[in-house]
Amino acid sequence: MSVKKKTPQRQCVGCGEMKNKRDMIRILKTAEGEIVLDATGKKNGRGAYLCFDRECLEKAIKSRGLERSFKMPVSGEVYEKLRKELEEVESK
Repeated sequence: MSVKKKTPQRQCVGCGEMKNKRDMIRILKTAEGEIVLDATGKKNGRGAYLCFDRECLEKAIKSRGLERSFKMPVSGEVYEKLRKELEEVESK
């Protein structure tokens, strides 16, 4: 008798869909209040998840999904940095 292992599910802050954790990218708020992209998914801090899609990032910006997840305002500079990092991850 085989036992099926549960795959962790996370909700995208952009589109709101539930997907496998491995199919998403983690955005992290560190203890210092800095917001960075967590490619490994193992860094310490408060995390929010996005699909590997630029449209989901744009939806998250428009709906202020990241600001709600992190309970703090997110500057435009951070969003620009996330766009560039997401492009780098997509190109790999």
